[in-house]
Parts: sequence; structure tokens; C-alpha cells
Amino acid sequence: MRTREDLRNLAIIAHVDHGKTTLVDAMLWQSGVFRDNEQVAERVMDSMDLEREKGITIMAKNTAIMYKGTKINIVDTPGHADFGGEVERTLNMVDGVMLLVDATEGPLPQTRFVLGKALARKLPPIVVINKIDRPDRRISEVLEEIYDLFIDLDATEEQLDFPVLYTNAKAGIALTDPEGKGKDLVPLFDSILSSIPCPTYDPETPLQFLVTNLHYSDYVGRIAVGKVVSGALRQGQEVALLKKGEPPQKAHLSVVYTYEGLNRVEQSFVEAGDIAAVAGIPEVFIGDTVGDLQEPRALPTITVEEPTISMDFSVNTSPLAGKEGKYLTSRHIKERLDKELLYNVSIRVEQAENRDSFRVSARGELQLAVMVETMRREGFELSLSKPRIITRQIDGELSEPLELAVIDIPEEHVGIVTEMMGVRRGRMTKMINHGFGRVRLEFEIPSRGLIGFRNQFMTETRGTGILNALLIGFTPYAGVITGRPNGVLVSDRAGRAVSYAIFHLQPRGTIFVNPGDPVYPGMIVGENSRAEDIWVNITKEKKLTNIRAAGSDEALRLIPPRQFTLEQAMEYINEDEYVEVTPTALRLRKIKNRS
Repeated sequence: MRTREDLRNLAIIAHVDHGKTTLVDAMLWQSGVFRDNEQVAERVMDSMDLEREKGITIMAKNTAIMYKGTKINIVDTPGHADFGGEVERTLNMVDGVMLLVDATEGPLPQTRFVLGKALARKLPPIVVINKIDRPDRRISEVLEEIYDLFIDLDATEEQLDFPVLYTNAKAGIALTDPEGKGKDLVPLFDSILSSIPCPTYDPETPLQFLVTNLHYSDYVGRIAVGKVVSGALRQGQEVALLKKGEPPQKAHLSVVYTYEGLNRVEQSFVEAGDIAAVAGIPEVFIGDTVGDLQEPRALPTITVEEPTISMDFSVNTSPLAGKEGKYLTSRHIKERLDKELLYNVSIRVEQAENRDSFRVSARGELQLAVMVETMRREGFELSLSKPRIITRQIDGELSEPLELAVIDIPEEHVGIVTEMMGVRRGRMTKMINHGFGRVRLEFEIPSRGLIGFRNQFMTETRGTGILNALLIGFTPYAGVITGRPNGVLVSDRAGRAVSYAIFHLQPRGTIFVNPGDPVYPGMIVGENSRAEDIWVNITKEKKLTNIRAAGSDEALRLIPPRQFTLEQAMEYINEDEYVEVTPTALRLRKIKNRS
């Protein structure tokens, strides 16, 4: 076997918002990727609009830096478990991982998820404790928690012998001693060179290139990204495309790229061990192998965990359909979902019972919400059903997904949150009080119990609670779990909402619409303060007379309506309701109108 001493392939893994994209920014700046006077956006790796808006990484991305004559390929991975498919396939490209952990929060559910995947692939880790400048940091306790997590995940002795660095990613500082002083990330770069193994390959083995990601260019078509496991890629080369269960197909590489900084750069050839991208194979898909034409050898295909939640995407059939979007038909929706399947290995699409509906299965509500948000920005209109969990038969018993919910709340809300979780079949497994006035609770709860829980949780904790969840397995079906406790106010006629009607409906509950918003029969315009649904006339105007008296015109004081995000709307609805999604609006409605 030969080694590439001039290369390191590294994935950065962490929980959401622990600072990995910020750290990559600092690494890019200090390695000389950007000019001193260059204008660069903050969190430059989060290039999608949705990533910038939500402040999370959704798609795994590649970059490369040079340090002491060594090229370091870096993959920035998502931290949210809903996008675990991205993490699982990108780990096929690297030879080691950098685990980033917040100096205050410590390891959280997604930390466990991504680390578990890395350890299962026998990847050596570097541990980085970030945000050491926080006043409430607890560095030594967090390091102990990290060791406990490694042991809990059955790490080997070699994996437990990891180097530890302490960083302030915003300031671009890395230290080997948390009490020391630093000025740059040199200790981190040196640790990568000394702790992450060089890529190795067999010079006798012909070309093997495993496709782990796909991009698209208007100029060269589909671009396949992956690691050259053996052999070499050459521009203009005739290769074999190897798909699982199919005979080899002949293909031609029109362009070969490697990564330099944030850019793909054309190369005449790329040798084994490096991360590369190729164009010219229109039929290529994630998990395929590009091999030698004379001696094709397929690599093991990429497998990801199965989906746990599904939702029906249907044609929008409301009275307002077609007024705000461009793509309305089931054919448009199917074509868009088929396109999504090309890039997203962790979703499944099948025809639902209704001819105009498609059942989309994914890893979590956030993954579905991101897909729908992307579609609505492209001009699609559609209706969404309530998310449903996917059950399995295990040893002849009906089982459902089980999640580990980690809740961080002020001490005064412990009672109400524990009660809410108990009603939803949650079982507390751990309670930690760090002494800062906040408490961390851990529950094992069926995934069904968390659907619709977040809205109620944020209301009861007055926006101060933090909830993270991670799928940990399956449990016997837990029976009935109570859903939304309140009924809704439903419009009984078409028209526009009127201030006078809204004012007189406010005592009945919470209103969802503004004066002037279009409404139609069956549209949900508010939440009832009681359990039953009420059909109301929200278009009712004040009757005018010729008689005027002092004080007869009351001042209409309207409470601002509740506005839903897409994820909140998906969680809010019941089985007999839809979310109507258009490029400009989100509306809730009953599936069937009142007879």
C-alpha cells in the first residue's frame, strides 16, 4: 500500500450551532484562501439561502486549504439529525473527523449521532472544545462528558487516545491549554497533520471512484463528487459506470476537477486519495462507482438509515389555487420529487391512495420542511397532510420510532415540561442541574409524541426552552397519544377578513389572519379556546344606520394574529386538516368542507 503524505481528508462534525461553519471560515482566512481586502460573507460555507436564514448547515460541502505543503480537504457536514443522510455519505470520503463541542452545552443528541457514525467507520477523531470565551463555560466537565460519550459508543482504545484542542472560532484562536493565550489556528493545523492519517491506496488496483454527492452545472451537466479510492481520473478518459445490480455502462469524462479553497478547479488528472469531481456522466447517481473500463470493480454502495416519518404532498385544491404559484399539477409535483430523489439519498417517494397525492418519507420534520420551503420558492403550490410516523413489525410486534429528547429549560419550568412529556408517553432518564439556573432533562419518547409538541413547549417556556431530539431505535407501539388540545375557528364563507368580525371573534381564541386577507369556506382562521371546532363568519361587517350617538363607534383594538412558520404549521394541524403552501402564503384548512 502507498500513502499520500501531501494529503489529508477531514470531516468536521458537530451538533447544530456549535460553531463548525464559523471555524471553517477562520481556517479559510488563515490559510490564505481569501485576499486581505476581499469581501466575504460570514459563514461562507452556508451558501444556500435557507442555510443563511435558519443559521444551520443543510447540505454537506467541500473545500480545501494548503498548510505546510499539505493539501487538507475539509467537508463541512450538517449537524441536525434530519440531514443525517448527508453525514453518512460524506464520511465515505474522509480518513478522520474533527468533533466540535460547545464549551457550555457539551455533547448533545446530534453530537452522539454524528460521532457514532464516525466511530463505526473506524475514523480517528480530533476533539475541539469551542466557544471557550463564554462566561458560563465548563471546559473540564464537558471534556469528561465527551469521554463518557466515547465510552458509551464503544470507542476503541486508539479512538479514545484523541488530541484535544480549545478554540474561539469567532476570534480564530486555537489552544492546547484552555488557560493559555493564542493568536491563530496553527495548533489546530498542526494537530490535523499529526493526528489525521494520510490516504492510502493499492497502486495495483485499477480506477475506483465512489460517488458521494451530486451537483449540477448549466455548462457541463451533472457533476459527481467523491473520493478517488484507487487509480487515477483523467480528462477525456473512457470509464465504466457501475450501478448496483446492473451491467457496466461505458462513459466519457469530459471534465475532471479538484477543490482549491471554495472553488472547483479543472485538472488534467487526479490521483488516488484525493477528493475530486467529474462531469460527462449524465446517468451517474449517489452510491455508484466509476471504474476502469477494462477491469471494472464496484465499491460497496452507500447505505443510509431508513426514513421514520412520512407526509402526503397533494395538488392544491383550495378555492384560491392557481392564483399565486406557477407549478400546480400532480405532474409538476412528481417531476420535482423525482429530481429531489437524485440528490437526496435519505428520502423515499411513492404514490399515495389519492391519484393526485405522493407520500414522501424522510428522516424528520425539518428535512421535509426544508424540501417544501425550497419548492414553494421555486413557484410550487401544494397541500400537505399531517406528518405520520412509519411503524415496523419487529419480532411480530408493532413498533414505532423512539427518540431521545434533550430539553434545556429554566428551573421554574421543570414541572410543566415534565407533565407535558408524561402525557405524550415520555419517560425521563436523566436530570442535570449545572447550577446556572437552567436544568437539562433527558426523555425517551415515541416520535409521535414530539409531533406538535414544539409549539406547546415554546409557549409554556415563554421561548426560553431548547429542545433537541435524536432517533435511538424502535419501541412497542405506545397506544393513543393526545394531540392538539384546542379546536379551531373555521370560516364558513368566502370573502375577506374584516376588522369588525375579527374584533368580536378575539374573545373566542387566537386569530390567524389579518384584516383584508382572503378567506374561503373550510379555511382555518383561528384557534378556539375550547376543544371543539367552530364555524364562524370572519367577513361580517358592521351594520350601518342613519342614527349616530356619542360612543356608539367603539374603538377596534386588534391583537396581532399568530403567524406560523412552515414547520409550525406542519406540527399544528390534525389528521382532518391540510397546510396549503403557495409561494406567497401559508394557510391551514379542513380537508372536507362542512356538509
